[in-house]
Amino acid sequence: MPIPAIFRGRLSVPVVAAPQFLVSGPDYVVEACRAGVVGTFPALNQRSTDGYATWLEQIADRLAAAPAAAPFGVNLIVHRSNARLREDLAATVRHKVPLVITSLGIVPEVIAAVQSYGGLVFHDVTTLRHAAKAVEGGVDGLIAVCAGAGGHAGRLSPFALLPELRAMFDGPLLMGGAISTGRHVAAALMLGADMAYMGTRFIAARESMAVDAHKEMVVRATAADIVYTPAISGVHANFLRASITAAGLDPDRLPEATGEHVGDHDKRPWKNIWSAGQGVGAIQDIPAMAELVARLAQEYRATLRDAPALLEQAVA
Repeated sequence: MPIPAIFRGRLSVPVVAAPQFLVSGPDYVVEACRAGVVGTFPALNQRSTDGYATWLEQIADRLAAAPAAAPFGVNLIVHRSNARLREDLAATVRHKVPLVITSLGIVPEVIAAVQSYGGLVFHDVTTLRHAAKAVEGGVDGLIAVCAGAGGHAGRLSPFALLPELRAMFDGPLLMGGAISTGRHVAAALMLGADMAYMGTRFIAARESMAVDAHKEMVVRATAADIVYTPAISGVHANFLRASITAAGLDPDRLPEATGEHVGDHDKRPWKNIWSAGQGVGAIQDIPAMAELVARLAQEYRATLRDAPALLEQAVA
């Protein structure tokens, strides 16, 4: 399945820079799009719908000066616990956001509202059951959040999940989970994805809103420093071991999930206990977004160029 028409000719590498809580903001989005990847942010990174609408205006105005830039997107949490959903959706429709990434449920009214102006709806999934509900609900694309992804990652290997998703869905399919380099992007496409979904690599970018200590911890970390636990946020997610320790918790003796996060008000998930995926070991620096995307594109093209020789060598 080819990537959506609105992306064609506007990408330097087939990547969506994932929406990350307290990480993705206007600079992250605009510079990602200008560099040739789809920049996205969560609506809830702004404290109010008015603030969210202001960000949409700022992003649209800045991208208007770069007509060749990639389109941008937003993440809407559609779970009933999001009291702002109706107002945020209205702002999204009013500003005709090109891509909406939905999480934590399928709400047909949200899908219909975005599609009414020609917008696309991609949905995060971690299992085939979730994917089947999303396809039945009419989404335009699926995002396979596989084992090793930052935040609320699934448990399934992409080698298991992607073929099953592709067998039941011929629309745009994205893959997330431990993707940090252009070579990883090429591998995702080899597995059947149309695009890669990258989050952790973009935490360590200059335009990221993550605090410096978070960025530096990502650079220092290896896969062994990632803890997959339900204890922090109430749902299984990947967090940086060092940030759990800094919050006064023992990452090897965390309590069982209670449905609520652990710690006090000043030691909360994503604010002080920081997320990252297992691909941290390939992250060695904190470049500008433009430099980072150019590097990803170069690595991606080099991998595609060298692939025939590598395959021939493997069977020689």
